[in-house]
Amino acid sequence: MALQNGDQLSTEQLLHAQAHVWNHLFSFISSMSLKCALELGIPDIIHNHAKPITLSELVHALPIPAGKSHFVYRLMRILIHSEFFVRVADGDDDGEEHYWLTPASLLLLRNSPLSMTPFFQLMLDPVMMKPFDHISEWLGSEKHSSAFELVHGRSLFEYVGQEAGLNKLLNQATSSDSRLFTHVLLRDYKQVLEGITSLVDVGGGTGTTAEAIAEAFPDMKCFVLDLPHVVGGLKGTNNLTYIAGDMFEAIPSVDAVLFKWVMHDWDDESCLKMLKKSKEAIGGKDKTGGKVMIVDMVLDVNGRDNKEMETCFFFDIALMPYLTGRERTEKEWAKLFFDAGFTNYKITPAFGLRSLIEVYP
Repeated sequence: MALQNGDQLSTEQLLHAQAHVWNHLFSFISSMSLKCALELGIPDIIHNHAKPITLSELVHALPIPAGKSHFVYRLMRILIHSEFFVRVADGDDDGEEHYWLTPASLLLLRNSPLSMTPFFQLMLDPVMMKPFDHISEWLGSEKHSSAFELVHGRSLFEYVGQEAGLNKLLNQATSSDSRLFTHVLLRDYKQVLEGITSLVDVGGGTGTTAEAIAEAFPDMKCFVLDLPHVVGGLKGTNNLTYIAGDMFEAIPSVDAVLFKWVMHDWDDESCLKMLKKSKEAIGGKDKTGGKVMIVDMVLDVNGRDNKEMETCFFFDIALMPYLTGRERTEKEWAKLFFDAGFTNYKITPAFGLRSLIEVYP
């Protein structure tokens, strides 16, 4: 019998359901607590201390008045529970807790080359957060393509093109992600680039990915294709060229076309246009072989645990207020490839929650 109300629940079920609702109601506390820690510089303070730090040492280093110091323990307690810090034994018989970094907090150090802090700052910026308050209103409206447009009067890409502050945040966030991506790519999957003589990074931003590939493969001609406000004024190198253009209009003729975290931003119709332009780019006159490389999520990749799947679903919903795209299953990706005229593809779950998809003409 379907449950009509709480009367049919046992006491255990009722209280468990209440706790479940509370957990999701207050789940924003996790990201807001981490935001607070980053703004206070806690990961960097602990890292610069060069050994586990006591609560009193941490409080002394923080830019807060003495009267607020007793709140720090509570902040650290939830961040330890969230596995951003750990309690450790330091050997000092001082009777105090000692805090140290985890792999996750190492990725939040401000000056780390693999820092994810810019991405964190972008997603929690008020301009990016406000559309989430209006998703239900947007779903009930036929006037706006996104909740972002409903709130801000412009699409996300129009806003970024006109507002230097958010454009800078977006470029910093994508560059930080590209540094981590290329670190893994060139350390563990360099072979996927072997034999390629020319490559274009479509929607490649300020060129972080292409720069790393061009440096690792000095005989490869690399290109970055992006909008004029993104690449304007950027200077290339001997084997790296920036092209201001529109990926829906033309993609330069190359051996390989790379879309890193681009296609999930767009609906199927737009992705088909990109794929068809890419097929033309790698299959021009007197050319054989070639491939399109897509770095994006494949929702039904085997071996994911519940937390990883939840994060993938978070990303899918995160796209909804901003853009027309979505995260896709293998079946949905395959339909796009075959509809665009490609004959084969290969999925390698190489980059954590994201996969490398190699698509062949």
